Amino acid sequence: MAVHRRTSKMALYLVWTLMGFSLSAPPVTFVPAAYDLDNYDDPNTWDINTYGLTYDYDDLDEEVGTLAPPAVTQPPVIVPPEDYVEEVTLPPPPKNSPVPSTLDFHGPGLFGPDTGLGMPSCLLCVCISGSVYCDDSDLTQIPPLPKETTHFYARFNKISEVRATDFINLNQLKRIDLSGNQISKVNEDAFRSALQLQDLILADNNIQALPELPATLKHIDIRNNQLRSSAMHTEAFMRMKDLQFLYLSNNKLDYIPAPLPENLRVLHLQNNNIQSIGQDTFCNTHDINYIRKALEDIRLDGNPVDINLYAQAYVCLPRLPIGTPV
Repeated sequence: MAVHRRTSKMALYLVWTLMGFSLSAPPVTFVPAAYDLDNYDDPNTWDINTYGLTYDYDDLDEEVGTLAPPAVTQPPVIVPPEDYVEEVTLPPPPKNSPVPSTLDFHGPGLFGPDTGLGMPSCLLCVCISGSVYCDDSDLTQIPPLPKETTHFYARFNKISEVRATDFINLNQLKRIDLSGNQISKVNEDAFRSALQLQDLILADNNIQALPELPATLKHIDIRNNQLRSSAMHTEAFMRMKDLQFLYLSNNKLDYIPAPLPENLRVLHLQNNNIQSIGQDTFCNTHDINYIRKALEDIRLDGNPVDINLYAQAYVCLPRLPIGTPV
């Protein structure tokens, strides 16, 4: 039995030997030429089999990796309540400053007469593309206006006076509407600097006298006032070559303010104290061929004048004036 086992082992050893296998690890041969730096460039000295034996993977002491960025936490969004009103505190004025802590409408400034805090009237009224609207705002005087103002409306307020400085330096102003106030005084220089003024509306006030008006006017409305002929400039409207509409009804005028500009189209003088009409009021007595074509609407009703007595005063007109015979 022992002989049979020994024979089997020897046969198995022969088989392994013939097939090229070995039960022990192959010997490692050290080749000095493979590590000789002088022969490094010689490919004949390279031994590929020794590369894996000279590299020790155990030299890696730590694992190399990429850390994830820390998570960013956004602060919560604070939504104010609907009725929240932010309080703004204005800084105090510097020492020895002429600026008071309350609004002051006196004194010239960047916007013409300026408020004490240097703010134009756009904080008090509504300003849209050169137009300033201050209607029904309980104003007792005309507020300071931006220099670029072209149209100014302050109807239905409590303004009692038009001062000399109210429209100073407003070179672009084309329309002023102060109807429905309590104006009883208009300064002689109130409109002197309004060099482009075209429309002047002062209806429904208590005006007794008119200052010198700009020659650029096209539309004048001074109805329902206390205007007297003796309180008007002589030939007040003659220089206004572009004047087309003149409304002077419901005043205390004693006569028609002649001479009238040639381009005048509408003249309303009803409910005054006009008692007579001159032959040269509308026509030219020195030129029998003269015709005033533009003037088509003349209202004289409500006056103590008998229009039938002055037929020669209308021969140059395209239409007869409207009046009540006495």
